[in-house]
Amino acid sequence: MPTECKPPPKYMSFVAGVFSGVSKLVTGHPFDTIKVRMQTAPDGKFKGPIDCLIKTVRNEGIRGLYKGATPPLVGWMIMDSVMLGSYHNYKRCLKDTVYQDYYELPTIGCGIAGIGAGWTVSFVAAPIEHIKARLQVQYDAKTKLYTGPINCAKQLLSQGGLPGLYKGLFSTMLFRTNFFFWWGSYDLITKQLKKRTDMGLPTINFWAGGFSATIFWVTAFPFDVVKQQIMTDTVINPKYPTWWSACKSVYKRWGWRGYFRGFMPSFIRSFPTNAIALVVFEATMRILQ
Repeated sequence: MPTECKPPPKYMSFVAGVFSGVSKLVTGHPFDTIKVRMQTAPDGKFKGPIDCLIKTVRNEGIRGLYKGATPPLVGWMIMDSVMLGSYHNYKRCLKDTVYQDYYELPTIGCGIAGIGAGWTVSFVAAPIEHIKARLQVQYDAKTKLYTGPINCAKQLLSQGGLPGLYKGLFSTMLFRTNFFFWWGSYDLITKQLKKRTDMGLPTINFWAGGFSATIFWVTAFPFDVVKQQIMTDTVINPKYPTWWSACKSVYKRWGWRGYFRGFMPSFIRSFPTNAIALVVFEATMRILQ
C-alpha cells in the first residue's frame, strides 16, 4: 500500500478516522438498534428482525431507529479516530521493531495491530456503548428510565461511580480482540485484489472493507451478545456479576442459538457500513498526505 512506502504523519490517521465514524453512524445506526433490541428483548416480544423493525417504526416512527444515536454521533467519530489512528500506529511500530526485514507488514502483523487497536479503543468505546445500549432498549414510557445520554451517564455515575459507567469494559475488550480477524482479513483481501484485479483503490477499499467486516462479525457476534446482556443489566445487584455468568445465562435461556440473537441485522449492516467507512477513511488518508 502507498502508506507503507511513504507513511503519512502519525496524527493523520486519527483525523481520517473522524470522517469514517460519521459515515458509519449515518448508514449503520438503524441496523444497530434492531440488533440490540433483538439481543436483549424478552422472549416473544419480536418474531424476528423484520417484525422488530416494523414494530419500532410503527410505535416510535423513524426516529425510533435512531434512538441512542447521540452517543455514537460523537462516539463513533472518537472511536474510529482512536481505533483507526492507533491501528495504523501499531502497524508502524510493529514494522519498525518486529518486522524490520520485511518490505511491508505481513498479514499476521496487521492482525496483531488490530488486537492492540481493539483493546485501546475499548477504553473509549465501553462507556459510549453502555449508554447507547441502555437508551436503545427504552421501548416506551413504561421502560423509559433516562431522558437522554447525559441523564443516563449521570444516573450510572450516581449508582456505581466510574465503574458503573464502565460496566462491560472487560466484555468490550474480549469482543474487540476479534479485530485480529477484521484487520488480518482486510490486509489479506486488499493484497489479493491488488494482485489479481485491476480495480482502483477506492473499489478495493470498498470490497475489502465490506468482506473483512463481515468476517469480523461472524467471529465476534457471540461476544457482542454477552456484552449487551452485561451492559443492559442493572448496575446495583446485577444478575450477571461476571462475564462468564452472563455467557452461561445466554446458553441456559436460548441454547447455542442465543449467541446469535440479532445476528441478521448485524450481518446485513456490516458490509455496507464498514465498506463505506473504510473507503472514506482511505480516501481521506490519501487526500491528507
